[in-house]
Amino acid sequence: MSETRWSGRFEAAMGSLAARSHQRPWVALFVTLVLTGLGGFFARDLRLNADLANLLPKSFPSVQDLEKLRTRFGGMGNVVVAGIGAEPEQLKQFVDDMAPKLATLSEIRFVNAQRPSQFFDEHGLYYVDLPDLKTIQERIDARFAWEKEQANPLFVRLEEEPPPSLDFSDIQKKYTGGANMRLAGQGGLYYLDPQERMVVMLLKAKGSSADLGYSKTVIAQVQDYLAKQDLSKYGPGFHTEITGTFKKKIDQQAVITGDLARASTLALVLLLAYLIFHFRSALSVGLTMVPVIAGLAWTYGFVGIAYGQVNLLTGFLAAVLGGLGVEHGIHLLGRWGTLRSEGMTSEEAVRETFRHTGFSALISALVAALTFLSLSWSEFRAFHEFGVIAAVGMLVSVASYLLILPALLGLVSRVGWVPREHQSQSGPMAILARFLPRRYRAVALVLGVALVGLISQAYRVTFNYDSTKLDDVSLPSVRLDRRIDHILGYSATPVVVLTDTEGMEREVVNQLQARKAKYGKDSTIDFVGALEDLVPQHQEEKHALLQSIHQKLQRIDPERVEKAQREDLLRAVRMTAAKPFAREDLPVSLRRQFEPAAGQKGGVVLVYANVSLSDGVGTRRFTKEVRNLQMPDGSQVSAAGEALILADILDMVASEGPRILVAAVVSVFLAMWLTLGSLRNAVICMLPTLLSIAALVGLMAILGLQFNYLNIVVIPVLIGTTVDAGVHLIERLGEPGADFTTVYAETGRAITGGLLTSAIGFLALVFAKHPGLNSIGDLANLGFAVNMIIVLVGFPALLLLVDRWRNKHGAATTQAGGDGTEHPAES
Repeated sequence: MSETRWSGRFEAAMGSLAARSHQRPWVALFVTLVLTGLGGFFARDLRLNADLANLLPKSFPSVQDLEKLRTRFGGMGNVVVAGIGAEPEQLKQFVDDMAPKLATLSEIRFVNAQRPSQFFDEHGLYYVDLPDLKTIQERIDARFAWEKEQANPLFVRLEEEPPPSLDFSDIQKKYTGGANMRLAGQGGLYYLDPQERMVVMLLKAKGSSADLGYSKTVIAQVQDYLAKQDLSKYGPGFHTEITGTFKKKIDQQAVITGDLARASTLALVLLLAYLIFHFRSALSVGLTMVPVIAGLAWTYGFVGIAYGQVNLLTGFLAAVLGGLGVEHGIHLLGRWGTLRSEGMTSEEAVRETFRHTGFSALISALVAALTFLSLSWSEFRAFHEFGVIAAVGMLVSVASYLLILPALLGLVSRVGWVPREHQSQSGPMAILARFLPRRYRAVALVLGVALVGLISQAYRVTFNYDSTKLDDVSLPSVRLDRRIDHILGYSATPVVVLTDTEGMEREVVNQLQARKAKYGKDSTIDFVGALEDLVPQHQEEKHALLQSIHQKLQRIDPERVEKAQREDLLRAVRMTAAKPFAREDLPVSLRRQFEPAAGQKGGVVLVYANVSLSDGVGTRRFTKEVRNLQMPDGSQVSAAGEALILADILDMVASEGPRILVAAVVSVFLAMWLTLGSLRNAVICMLPTLLSIAALVGLMAILGLQFNYLNIVVIPVLIGTTVDAGVHLIERLGEPGADFTTVYAETGRAITGGLLTSAIGFLALVFAKHPGLNSIGDLANLGFAVNMIIVLVGFPALLLLVDRWRNKHGAATTQAGGDGTEHPAES
């Protein structure tokens, strides 16, 4: 790079700082020790928080509504206790024995162990509107008149007519979808499946499943209690299992935490293994890793101060930043070793290394940081925090090498250590360096055709909105939970509309039912339930009608009724005898599902979906249908629940994704233009990365891979972390006296090592159990592989092709030495 450029001052400054650290190693290492100690201190309490609500800003209405729900209602979801492996009577006995005792546990509000079917069966006619009750009465009056005529021996009917029907199926069908009918359920009094030989109890906890510590407490309490019980009396194969929201949160958190721990450990092992292979020197490995470890401590000290926790995306950043940091070490230490082999003193080699290669590392780190910062503009906290932490980590990584590596080199050089000299004219890179100048046209043609083919398929790539694809569905608690909805007959986790008054409850129910009717078969609402709605209006008027009907039904001889309608007649006699009821008369287990936590006021409306709330497409439709209900007083209320959080996340990723991608590309381009001082060089260095991204998307379509709201972050990451390969190659080719074969053999080896170590952090995620983390690893490593082919084969071939064209048309060229080949020139 020319010293006349303004960037030359930065190069000289970096060289001087490195030389000063080399001269005074103990001062630099003391500063390192202090900073590392502080970083470890502030990072000591970092914990993973995988709660979806933690991924959105607290200002979002859905987050605020969810917090209100957790405060007033204790959050949604249950601790589900399943008894498995016994006959129906034994299963019922298990529920009768355990439900009252489980309800006395300190963290359990109540236990829902039986369907309220008996109550609703007895009082079902109170849920029928007055006009329909009058229709029922008219049909019964007609039948009663017919019966009376038949009993009169003097009555002679001229034409034989069938008796008036007592079939009320048309009216019954009209009310089948009501909350009372759905909550009453089908299949008997207990939540029991004879085929599965399983019965379940739903335990409502006092706290929220969002608090992982509380979830562990309540699950441990239930497990400890069950462990102390003698369950053998229910049968030799009988056992219990626990699932539900609280248990799934614990298990999924454990999977993610284990995955991140294994990924970090595996990444460290792979990094060390590769560095040993690359340097063939244990001391070189140590010189490379010490700045990385220190930089990570500094970075996560910042995370501890700024955020206090990590999320699903930022949790694995340590492995990724470690790989990216090692890349700088490979370039810096490799260049220092080359200069030492050429006869420079250690201090001169340090100064020259950080002046040129160090400045290239700074450019690449700055470019990567700006790319990551484009993520920080997102309101999606997972992206925002990922962008900020990654940007800080990239800059800290270069700073740690600038402070620590020269100091360490100063110490080892004083004891006479000299790095093992790498034979740049042997090995795969040297072979490729000699091959490319001879076959660059054919290489450019073949790769060009392949890229066009891949890019032409990019339009076919799709976005996966199904969040179940990002959860570990192999967990026993998750598999068991999926069987619970089948037993209940409806979703165990409805969304909730919080209400302040009884009148508001009824208004919310009416509006949601109106929306359901408006959407018809396309409605995503299954049914809506509220205490106010479960206590019908006009009960006194209905009671008067029912009494009249009851008296007449009693006078109808069941033996004169068709067998198909006889049971319905007897049931109607029982139902018409029911008396009016109030909220307090509803079954306790049902009533408490709608009551707020102790000390809280207000009510709730439960909204049950007829689509899977794990399916993003259905969830987004459902969210639109249950939000923004306009109350008569002008206020608005909305449903609350984790399903709405997921919908907001998906909407945000869909809307912000294109903007973030454009911002990443523009910020990288401007940064490279500014730091390289050349528009042409900035475009040239960007080209391999942009082609790699386009080819990756096309390859995803061919392989059937999809984007999701987690792995989409890989695209800006690849933009920021792969662009430096072109920078290093262009910078080295632009040095005075450089020839293509020597530069490519040396720099290509470093680029290969850098890309491999960058990929190692993501490679570890390929072995994760969590599908979301797994998808990040798959996509990132595929991207690094595509980029490696382009930057090591296609990019040099393109440079040679352009240089030969410029030479042919009289452009200024620089002749290569040694083998007579030409190399791209720096203007």
